[in-house]
Amino acid sequence: MVPFGGWEMPIQYTGVLDEHRACRERAVVFDVSHLGSVQVRGTGAFATLQWALTNDLDRVSPGRAQYTHLLDPVDAHVVDDIIVWWVEPGDFLVMPNASNTAPLVAALEEAAAVHGGGECSVVDVTATRAVLAVQGPAARTLLAPVLPEAAAVPRFGVQPQMFAGDASGWAAGTGYTGEDGVELHVPADAAGECWDALLAAGIVPAGLGARDTLRLEAGLPLHGHELGRGITPLQAGLGWVVRFDKGDFRGRTPLEAERDGGVARRLRGLTVEGRQIPREGQPVSRGDEVVGVVTSGNFSPTLGHGIALAFLPPDTVDGTAVTVDVRGRPVPAVVTKLPFVSR
Repeated sequence: MVPFGGWEMPIQYTGVLDEHRACRERAVVFDVSHLGSVQVRGTGAFATLQWALTNDLDRVSPGRAQYTHLLDPVDAHVVDDIIVWWVEPGDFLVMPNASNTAPLVAALEEAAAVHGGGECSVVDVTATRAVLAVQGPAARTLLAPVLPEAAAVPRFGVQPQMFAGDASGWAAGTGYTGEDGVELHVPADAAGECWDALLAAGIVPAGLGARDTLRLEAGLPLHGHELGRGITPLQAGLGWVVRFDKGDFRGRTPLEAERDGGVARRLRGLTVEGRQIPREGQPVSRGDEVVGVVTSGNFSPTLGHGIALAFLPPDTVDGTAVTVDVRGRPVPAVVTKLPFVSR
């Protein structure tokens, strides 16, 4: 157990490799209660979120989830990447990363006051619930005897879910592993009983170590590494999260300028032969010139060699040979299309 974003979180239960493979081959459950939950409600809730965030809620509807970004209004860096659960008309659950709940609440309150056009409450409900993420190719099969309605929720669908008799929560077809799965928004009082039932059904507990290697294999960004201060969605290769055709939104002007002028760098994948492990902060060179830096790197249990994410010049093409300075040694690597592991 380690401190993480104000929470005490498990790195591993039995071992990172075992838990990683269990997710790729069968099913695991992560306690991701450190993620925030902010309830946004009222006649002005839709307009508030539509202006504050980059994606277009008109592309989804109640009962659906959407991945989106909150941008800084000055330089368009990604303040946070967020999942919005549109649970009912005029009722949303907005789920930020662990340390970004307070900045999100402040941004949404400001947006509600200026752009909401109606009543809108923004309430941090993180302390009232747990979030359990059941992930893996057998996730729905093993979940079905415990929570059959949750097991049937569509990918990126959201629906009400009853836990432990009369505890009301939500289930969504979302996750962060590259595998199919369901995330459960469980009232805190029912979380222990729900966890025990999932384990009794044969779902293996997994910690943050396996969650990181799984998301890296899937080429998914992590805030503070591939997203955050100084990094825009366009640099991170996530331009699809931004809907310039929806009208104005927070951070649009500086992001539009970057789009029109061209990005100075772009997030790419790197593969390394053998068991050499590239790590965050290590320089990436092309020939004798340092052209980038590793943002995340690890050993891929699925592929059996090192992989990494790095910011490189935007004209770098797949197949380009580069080297990574791994503790003073130049290690050959190849620029690779993401994801590293596709399901």
